Amino acid sequence: MRLVFAGTPEVALPALDALIASDRHEVVAVVTRPDAPAGRGRRLVASPVGERAAEAGIEVLKPAKPRDPEFLDRLREIAPDCCPVVAYGALLPKAALEIPAHGWVNLHFSLLPAWRGAAPVQHAVLAGDEVTGASTFLIEEGLDSGPVYGVVTEDVRPTDTSGDLLTRLSLAGAGLLAATMDGIEDGSLRAEPQPAEGVSLAPKINVEDAEIDWAAPALRVDRLVRGCAPAPGAWTAFRGERLKVNAAALVTDRTDLAPGELAVTKKAVYVGTGSHAVELTWVRPQGKRPMPGADWARGVRIAQGERLGG
Repeated sequence: MRLVFAGTPEVALPALDALIASDRHEVVAVVTRPDAPAGRGRRLVASPVGERAAEAGIEVLKPAKPRDPEFLDRLREIAPDCCPVVAYGALLPKAALEIPAHGWVNLHFSLLPAWRGAAPVQHAVLAGDEVTGASTFLIEEGLDSGPVYGVVTEDVRPTDTSGDLLTRLSLAGAGLLAATMDGIEDGSLRAEPQPAEGVSLAPKINVEDAEIDWAAPALRVDRLVRGCAPAPGAWTAFRGERLKVNAAALVTDRTDLAPGELAVTKKAVYVGTGSHAVELTWVRPQGKRPMPGADWARGVRIAQGERLGG
């Protein structure tokens, strides 16, 4: 089939690479978000997907909005059979959805209908899910509600961050998306409606959502830290400044600290929660680079009884 791939961030690259390597399909163009400012100089930089497509000699389309008439006209000229999508980052209008003969097929990183929305992997970690996965589905105008072609499952490990889990899902999902394109082409695969039960939503996690509540149980604090890593990053307040908590570890045998209360030893720094303590293994003070929690604690010379939080 003639494919137009839509995607933007690095997590979409395994799927794009798999489709480029396929001997059954041809990626004739890529749709991605416009170049964005990055780095200290804030110069415009192409998205990872746009850059990879350009390296492969594939036409790159960067509409400001996918409803732009010029983009829609070009897509009609290309006449794709199907448009696979991975983390494109923009809402597709009906006019675009109607162009490819087999529609737009999205690779979504959850077991639909669970975790529909922008941050399915983060919400799976926050909720303490033991199993998640990826799904391919036909995009319709609803939010991740279209019929499903196929799924793969993935265990959520006890120490997984969202970044860890998303990396594995992007690799497994690449194979799923390629297989879905094969099944659509030869007619062996048919999309099945999602069940009405089990729907849950996964809205974007913003900075305010990532603030740690030290009165919560340690398990919830641990999930928040892992679920918000690498972005937006869990954080707390210390001496009036924001302190990011990049990584923490559960310490089940220490319950002597009040919520937010700090305790420092030669090799570690602990903080109390609503249950048992957690160890701050990696932190990032405001305006500085990430560092081991123990190094940070020694540098700021924590006084007895000092606490994290508002």
